[in-house]
Amino acid sequence: MKTQKAAVIGHPIGHTMSPFIQERLFGLSGIPMEYQVIDVPNLADALPKLRELDCFNITIPHKTGIIPYLEDMCESARLCGSVNTVKVTDGRLYGYTTDGAGAAVSLAVHGLDFCRRVLILGNGGAARAIAFQAAVNRPDFDISIAHREGSCDKAMALAGELADFARARGDKKFRITVMSYRELEDEPGKEYGLLVNTTSVGMYPEVKACPVSGRVVERCEAVFDAVFNPGETELLKLAKELRKKTVPGMGMLVCQAAYSHKIWYGTEFRNEDILQLIEEAKEELAVRFGGGA
Repeated sequence: MKTQKAAVIGHPIGHTMSPFIQERLFGLSGIPMEYQVIDVPNLADALPKLRELDCFNITIPHKTGIIPYLEDMCESARLCGSVNTVKVTDGRLYGYTTDGAGAAVSLAVHGLDFCRRVLILGNGGAARAIAFQAAVNRPDFDISIAHREGSCDKAMALAGELADFARARGDKKFRITVMSYRELEDEPGKEYGLLVNTTSVGMYPEVKACPVSGRVVERCEAVFDAVFNPGETELLKLAKELRKKTVPGMGMLVCQAAYSHKIWYGTEFRNEDILQLIEEAKEELAVRFGGGA
C-alpha cells in the first residue's frame, strides 16, 4: 500500500492528541502513513488541500461545518448531526462519526456495554452521540438525561428525537426521562447500569470539580467519564472509592480513533493493544500538562 496521507483538522488545534494516538494505530496496523496536524481557520479555503488527502479526522469547530461539502455521510452522522471522520475517494469526501461507536468500543474493551438503564449527564454533541448509540444497542432502552438549569429545552428536544427514532424503528418498550441535576440528586432510589458524563465538569484546569455527588454514583453500577484530561477525573476517583467499574475518557478518544481505521481500511485492533495505548496516551497527557493531567 502506498503511504497514506492523513490528517486532523480543527482550529485551534495545538494541543490535539490525535497524532500521538494515530501514529501508534498506523504502526499497529502496518499501514505506511504521513499524519499531519492542519490548523483550519476557514474550512472552505482548506478544501482543495483536504481533497488531496486519503482520510482525515475533524475536531472543533468543523464537525458540523464540513457537512455541506460531503458527497454523502453515514446514518450515525445524520442522527448526530456531526462528522469527525472523513474518507476521501477520488477527491470526494464521505463523512462518518465515530463518537457513539467509539464509546461502545471503549466500554467493550473494559468489559462493559450499553446496558438498559443509562444515565447521561449533559445534552450536547457527545450526549447526543452516546444517547443514540445506547438506543441503537438496546430497543428496550431506559435513558435518563440530566441537564443544568436553563438547558431543559435542549434536553427535551434530544429526548423527542430519541423517541421519534425508537418509534420509527418499531420499538415499544423504551423509556426516556429528562431531569435537572437537582431532581437527579433528590431522586429516590432509581438505579442505573451506567452513568455517562458528557459535560466538561472536571476537565483541566478545573480538575477538582465533580458533576454529581456520591449519592448519585452509589446508584450506578459503572461510570464512564468522557473527560480525558485529567486521565482520572474526580468523578472516576469517587466511583472507584465506591467500588464501581470505571471507564476513562481517554478510552473513548483512543477507541474513536481506532474505529476510524475500521472505516478507512477495515482494520480492527486487539483489545490488549487498545488498552495499552490508552495507558500510553494517559501518560503522554500527564507529561504534556506537567503532571496536572
